[in-house]
Amino acid sequence: MNSSEQKEEKPKKGRRDSFMKELMSGIIFSDVIVLKNLWFIIFLTILGAFYIGNRFHAERITRESASLAREVKDLKAESLSTSAQLMSVSRQSEVSRLVSEKGLGLEELKTPPFKIVTEK
Repeated sequence: MNSSEQKEEKPKKGRRDSFMKELMSGIIFSDVIVLKNLWFIIFLTILGAFYIGNRFHAERITRESASLAREVKDLKAESLSTSAQLMSVSRQSEVSRLVSEKGLGLEELKTPPFKIVTEK
């Protein structure tokens, strides 16, 4: 039994030595692990590329969103300014002053307008 135990130990030791030898030389990484997991490595590479592309896309959308928000803010301010100018120009006193300045010959009504009703 003693000799059979020694025979069993030698292959185990040789197997451990060959594993360490392969690990140190890099063969295990290049041949065994890479070839066994080639599809998984390809999948991880594609997934990483997709992640990087998605990140760039999200950053571009964020920049565009900030730019559009700034533009909306500017246009809203311009709209309020234009609306205030229109309100001031459309007052009756301002309209009559502009008509007299331009010399259009229009006069302001002194009596209110009335409706003409006809029967058929």
